[in-house]
Amino acid sequence: MTLSRRNLLTATAVTSMVGAMGATAMTGEAAAAYGATGTRTTGTGSGEARTARPRVRTGFDRLADDGYALLSGRRIGIVTNPTGVTPDVRHIVDVMHADERVDLAAVFGPEHGFRGTAQAGGSEAGYEDPATGLPVHDTYGKSGRALADIFARSGVDTVVFDIQDVGARFYTYIWTLYDCMVASVLADKRFVVLDRPNPVTGRAATGPVLDRTQASGVGREPIALAHGMTVAELAALFNTEFVPRAAGRPADLETVLMKGWRRSDFFDATGLPWVPPSPNMPTPDTALVYAGTCLFEGTNLSEGRGTTRPFELLGADGIDRRWSAAANALATDIGLPGVRFREAYFAPTFSKFQGKTIGGVQLHVHDRGAFDPVRTGIALLSTAKQTWSGFAWRPDHWIDKLTGTPRVRTMIDAGAGVDEVVAAWQDGLADFRRTRREYMRYR
Repeated sequence: MTLSRRNLLTATAVTSMVGAMGATAMTGEAAAAYGATGTRTTGTGSGEARTARPRVRTGFDRLADDGYALLSGRRIGIVTNPTGVTPDVRHIVDVMHADERVDLAAVFGPEHGFRGTAQAGGSEAGYEDPATGLPVHDTYGKSGRALADIFARSGVDTVVFDIQDVGARFYTYIWTLYDCMVASVLADKRFVVLDRPNPVTGRAATGPVLDRTQASGVGREPIALAHGMTVAELAALFNTEFVPRAAGRPADLETVLMKGWRRSDFFDATGLPWVPPSPNMPTPDTALVYAGTCLFEGTNLSEGRGTTRPFELLGADGIDRRWSAAANALATDIGLPGVRFREAYFAPTFSKFQGKTIGGVQLHVHDRGAFDPVRTGIALLSTAKQTWSGFAWRPDHWIDKLTGTPRVRTMIDAGAGVDEVVAAWQDGLADFRRTRREYMRYR
């Protein structure tokens, strides 16, 4: 079976299949069809087994296996970064540029840039890529009409998205995806999403759902903090739930799903190479804790930037062993499974407390299946505030943007317990989980 449109089934047929199957993977002919949302989705297919291949075939792998039939006759621009690689770690832009079957005309760089040379909050200015000669357009921080104008000037008719996500709402690439989908509508371009694994599994969503009053570049629309979805699943959700509100209609969206990925898979089960999606996301272990410990960006504590273990090391000047002791005691008291906290001392080479030796904790996740990063993050915020007199929120209340609600901050300030804080977001989370179910494409 190929990925070309002639093999797509009708929307009606697949709508009934989705209703019968629930939140499971669609395989074979069913998956290569229009989804219930009206989004054209290329499914997992059968394919032949090749022992040299990783168990998981990404969306790009499957697109290439099919000879790029989905892109035939189209002039292509691609939104990607260093994570857009093949199993043998060639960049997909280099691969596609060298293939006469693909008319690749432009690259669009997100935060950190296409080749990944910029730190957090930075990007690469527009330039000509020396490896391919392709124009690289800087799209970071741009949305709406400004981004649509970049697409229009590029001369492409189809925008392709292929970036590795890490599973947290405030990781900006999923909002690059959303902004690009909205801009594709405004610029009247087709939009194709090539799927990659959620490295921390597609398990149940957790954490607060964004309140739209807190919308920003780290959260445009109301999804859970740890969403438990892949980028293709998110694209389908965005296209029905949010894009029409922003752009007037859904995007002309096609998604190419993975083959072989299961919702229970952590990244090391996929056989795929890990390329850091950003400078402070060096390993899949970082992604595992990130949804909880990135909340410390909203405080005056270091979140470990400038160390070899960003987001696993947390601390500040004046913190000592009392924090790790309190965190471990609380973990026992309330049942915080899968993690232990070690007293740690470190000197960040940049960012907060640059060059200064500070005290804090290191997270050690010993049972990742039981570990809840968001609840753990709340526990660490609570115990840091209790044990260190210097604790403070960032003056701009950035924590409210990260959590998606002011309630986490105000409840911690009021002395609420961890489970009381967690209970406050359960109704919104339950609603999101119900919505999410409609867009899950893997078992």
